[in-house]
Amino acid sequence: MTYPIENIRADFPILAEKIRNKPLVYLDNAATCQKPQAVIDSIVQCYSHSYANIHRGVHTLSIRATDQFEAARNKVKTFINAASDKEIIFVRGATEAINLVAQTYGKANVQAGDEILITAMEHHANIVPWQMLCEQTGAVLKVIPINTQGELIAGEFEKLLNDKTKLVAITQMSNALGSINPVKAMIATAHAKNIPVLIDGAQAIPHIAIDVQDLDCDFYVFSGHKLYAPAGVGVLYGKQALLEAMPPYQGGGDMIRTVTFEKSTYAGLPHKFEAGTPAIADVIGLGAAIDYLTAIGMDAIAAHEHELLSYATELALQIKGLHIIGEAEHKGAILSFVLDKIHPHDIGTMLDSLGIAVRAGHHCAMPVMDFYHVPATARASFAMYNTKAEVDVLIKGIRDLIAMFG
Repeated sequence: MTYPIENIRADFPILAEKIRNKPLVYLDNAATCQKPQAVIDSIVQCYSHSYANIHRGVHTLSIRATDQFEAARNKVKTFINAASDKEIIFVRGATEAINLVAQTYGKANVQAGDEILITAMEHHANIVPWQMLCEQTGAVLKVIPINTQGELIAGEFEKLLNDKTKLVAITQMSNALGSINPVKAMIATAHAKNIPVLIDGAQAIPHIAIDVQDLDCDFYVFSGHKLYAPAGVGVLYGKQALLEAMPPYQGGGDMIRTVTFEKSTYAGLPHKFEAGTPAIADVIGLGAAIDYLTAIGMDAIAAHEHELLSYATELALQIKGLHIIGEAEHKGAILSFVLDKIHPHDIGTMLDSLGIAVRAGHHCAMPVMDFYHVPATARASFAMYNTKAEVDVLIKGIRDLIAMFG
């Protein structure tokens, strides 16, 4: 079956934008993805016809909004193959989900002298919350090293696991390098020592079909905005038994069963972790994004993006003075690179003058930049709506930039 690229592109109104009188070539998808019309329409529909506060109202609009909100929860459950919708907690994003686990499960189970294990390619969102927990408890943060290809050193992971390890928190796909980690095997290795595992799936979930039961991860987190959904909404998946044992993260409305001045009791899952009024329309938009992706098929999207990355990598390697940062054998649709004598910020600015949007910076992964001894990289990241013609525009832009700088 032919990949319906033109139909897909037509579904994203922003792709028709002109930037500095040039057609937009949007290659900053690792930072955030654009939104299809179906997601935009779902938000407009909610605010136009269905908006009210959820769960507690008995009037028609509240019931309508609640039904749509909980339908989105069920769509997430199906999309990642969770065992129950009680395992799907709505949060603001992957960052809040990791902080939630650190401050609930972590505080209850990590003590002085214990160890938390992460990788050297983590986003700051999967570093800083664990550093904060270590400061609070006296635990120690340990790091699985990477090689120059941007791959985890498997033997080092196994060496670092020990009786002191209380949690492993690892990215499935690096946002700075594109490296895809063998998380299923790593989870099995950790579980053999009864160590729970959190997977940061924020970068992976737009590109890879996810089955949390097959992975057997204990926690899985992702953000909606990288999944073609609105910003400000994300998901924490956790195994039901773990979530039930964890204390609430925040107190307030909707997460309670009873409240007196002497004592409060808490609601069951998933509401125990969803204090206050949530991002109702944005959660409904996440459900619409999942519907859209499911109709296309994650395997078809993955194949298209792999073809784009292979094509872009082949052309990039032909450019003298361009150095790719991150050349893992298993890699997602990210091309991070540096150019001789041209700062990445200049690359980003000059490509923008051609209508090309790439990211330039440390990508919230400063330890990765330190490992490669670079201040930053330029990063072109591809999505389901990008084309080989856009890759050609990028490559020509890089060549013109090199010529301009002499």
